[in-house]
Amino acid sequence: MNLKNKLVRGYGYVFGSFAVRYRIAFILIVCTFGLTPNHCRAQAVPDTTLNNIVDDTLHERKAGKGIQVITPQAKPGEDTASMIVVKKGPFQPNPKKAGLYSALVPGLGQLYNHNYWKVPLVYVGIGVAGYFFITNLNSYQGYRKAYIGRINNPYPTDKYVGQYSIDQLNQLQNDYSKYLDLTVMFSTVGYALQVIDAVVSAHLKNFDISRDISMHMIPVPAPNGLGLGLVMNFK
Repeated sequence: MNLKNKLVRGYGYVFGSFAVRYRIAFILIVCTFGLTPNHCRAQAVPDTTLNNIVDDTLHERKAGKGIQVITPQAKPGEDTASMIVVKKGPFQPNPKKAGLYSALVPGLGQLYNHNYWKVPLVYVGIGVAGYFFITNLNSYQGYRKAYIGRINNPYPTDKYVGQYSIDQLNQLQNDYSKYLDLTVMFSTVGYALQVIDAVVSAHLKNFDISRDISMHMIPVPAPNGLGLGLVMNFK
């Protein structure tokens, strides 16, 4: 047998047998995956608090926002589709809506977030701001009117005659003008704060503040005596 025939036979043996082994392995993998039960393919996240299995996100998307989809623990071969239990989850407000509602009507965003106890506080603040605004505005207008009436008038008839001089009236009107500006400024800041509060409260509505997240200090032994150690617990 010449060298050419030997090379051809050797090439067919090596690569031919490799191709056959590859095809056999591929067929075995396909058959193994095809015979695997359906419940073994998908993974679920166990919920230890409910002793149930939370289904995949496909069911959650179908259920919609604020919905918690729970599938009980199924045995091999059972149909889990018929065992799905749909429950309403905790209320999660939309921060954009909360901010918009508070911007349109003060306190409405807090009402939307179900923070009912904050609504009276908002309107108490509005009442206080309105009281100071009206008081400062009336005082400013009264002193200004009296001051203008006394300019070039040797016989004034305003109610402050004998009580304030023209210079004092000028000073009083300037003071109450500043008070009025401060009242408007603080009212605007309060208005902005109640909008920010509505947005932040909506974001933190379901924030986890359980005991599983904690931080405390404990005494620890040290080479030179007793010290304090900071312990943070995350579960």
